[in-house]
Amino acid sequence: MPKNNRAPFGFVKLERPKTSIVFDTYWEFATKRQDVFFSRINGGYGPWSSDPILNEFKFTNAYRASDRVSQYLIRNVIYSGNWSLEDTVFRVLLFKLFNKIETWELLENQFGEVSLGTFDIDRYDQALENAMSAGGAIYSAAYIIPSGSKKKYAGVRKHKFHLLLLDSLIKSKLPMQLKNSSSMDEGFHTLLNVESFGRFLAYQFITDLNYSEWLNYSETEFVVPGPGALDGIRKCFTSLGDYSEPDVIKMMVEEQDLNFERLGLSFKSIWGRPLQLIDCQNLFCEVDKYSRVAHPDIQGISGRTRIKQKFKPKSTAFSMWYPPKWNLNEKICLATREAFAI
Repeated sequence: MPKNNRAPFGFVKLERPKTSIVFDTYWEFATKRQDVFFSRINGGYGPWSSDPILNEFKFTNAYRASDRVSQYLIRNVIYSGNWSLEDTVFRVLLFKLFNKIETWELLENQFGEVSLGTFDIDRYDQALENAMSAGGAIYSAAYIIPSGSKKKYAGVRKHKFHLLLLDSLIKSKLPMQLKNSSSMDEGFHTLLNVESFGRFLAYQFITDLNYSEWLNYSETEFVVPGPGALDGIRKCFTSLGDYSEPDVIKMMVEEQDLNFERLGLSFKSIWGRPLQLIDCQNLFCEVDKYSRVAHPDIQGISGRTRIKQKFKPKSTAFSMWYPPKWNLNEKICLATREAFAI
């Protein structure tokens, strides 16, 4: 790790963080996970890695926007039509409150296009109630979505609360508040004021909303480490020195090329786009899980020792599509044409 006292993005700190063995594992994991990603895109047959941990257990991609649910959100929720600002915010938040593709498709099958024009709390409520009565899960298990106040929403089921909440957010002009926010930090704090949205959810949701053309926040200025990332940071460093956890994540972004070069790693970015703050934040969460097996003697904050989810690939080959403002989709098309050129 470079030895200087210049913290990320211009801040001066006296003491840099002290790394553990897991710090190098972080960069090795990111590289191997990207190798798996590209092997699967190219249609190779598994196993896609020589690393038995990656072959056995489920990990998200090194880039958040490459994950299956994020890809669905970008393609099918945000860019499936010429949606207004209000419809875009409505659709993104509705999708993310449940964070489950099957729930979104259930609503589409019932009501056609999901938009403010077709939104009816009672009808949506009944459709979701019927799905649960039939034994279906309408919420993803990826992370916990809290319910509303038991006092204020006594007797209201969780999904009905979220429909009521979403209705109130649109009526209170939340979309325009977000559009008028000058930074991701400001947009984040707007969402943080929403009932039941904690810091983790507010950061995830503002990141998802920023995939759209309606918002154009800088991705390099603001990050909120979630619980899993805090565990990963604890494992990667024996001391943070004068750095905060967000400082550490910014440091990872700024020094990624130096660390890949230092370790002799050939990291494959997504068509020239380096890891962003949200990606390095997520990678801390994933290396926390990975190190439960790779470095079982190094403890995080939670004390978890097992990886629960096993890897079950959905398909052997797939295509990627990112927010057009990132200017990646043309590069992907060119790379695909070159790969299949005769």
